[in-house]
Amino acid sequence: MHDTRPLLATHDFPAIFRKPLEVLQINLGYLCNLSCVHCHVNAGPKRTELMSLETLEQVLHFAEAAYIHTLDLTGGAPEMHPHFRYLVTAARSKGIKVIDRCNLTILEDPRYTDMADFLAKQHVEIVASLPCYLEENVDKQRGKGVFKDSMAALQRLNQLGYGQVGSTLQLNLVFNPQDAVLPPEQNTLEQAYKQHLQQEYGIVFNRLFVIANMPIKRFGSLLVSQGRFDAYLQLLRAHYRADNLANLMCLNTVSIDWQGYLYDCDFNQMLTMPLAAAGSGKRPHITDLTVDALTGAPIATAAHCYGCTAGQGSSCSGALDL
Repeated sequence: MHDTRPLLATHDFPAIFRKPLEVLQINLGYLCNLSCVHCHVNAGPKRTELMSLETLEQVLHFAEAAYIHTLDLTGGAPEMHPHFRYLVTAARSKGIKVIDRCNLTILEDPRYTDMADFLAKQHVEIVASLPCYLEENVDKQRGKGVFKDSMAALQRLNQLGYGQVGSTLQLNLVFNPQDAVLPPEQNTLEQAYKQHLQQEYGIVFNRLFVIANMPIKRFGSLLVSQGRFDAYLQLLRAHYRADNLANLMCLNTVSIDWQGYLYDCDFNQMLTMPLAAAGSGKRPHITDLTVDALTGAPIATAAHCYGCTAGQGSSCSGALDL
């Protein structure tokens, strides 16, 4: 596995600064039932890193004290964490919105057959990865049989009310390009997704989030091995748009790793780039900082940040220019 950090270190990305904190994006660990080519966290079935119950409690305490309105749960497959249901239930009881970044196939795993019902009961918003609406492309990127399981999971979620007109249960899908290219225009692709999935599988959903592939971890290593890393960075830089800066996800979000350390975004976490607000070059823990120390603080940047500002922009909630 190639380390892309030195290749990303030299950059001229503009300085950006934090707004009031609203969202905690929590990586519960790297355990996953899949090993996707585009995965920027190198998650997989053999990973053992999982957030401890003590750290979960610290996250909940921080969220309540800082008046956080959203917990954005990632992994790995966050549902595989042994205390996932406890965290969701505790957050919802405090009136905190919960987003589950779901790979869909986990809902068809025999060990998690009641997970979809649990998510619906707790009114958890689901953001589900579906890199294409064609079976061949999905299975190529994520593994054989993933597409069929994904369709079955989406149909089950629809039966529970997710994505339906008039329902409060939000179901959003995520598209990632198959290669080192910029993603297509979000609204146009969303209409194509909706038409195809409705006609072929009777599936409905709320929004499609189009997200650029980041040149880090598994995907970055693939680019380095193919000799295409520099070309992809040049592509991102060439399509930089300054008006995307005002809508970057990192402005109101902090990323927390499975050990409770804080980062300016999920991508910085994977590169072990310390939270800039700490000012010491060391990784601050969630027990070290207050929300007041974050507001107005600088955000750590590197060359991969052009991935969020290229073209229509990219965030965990899709295009930035909408």
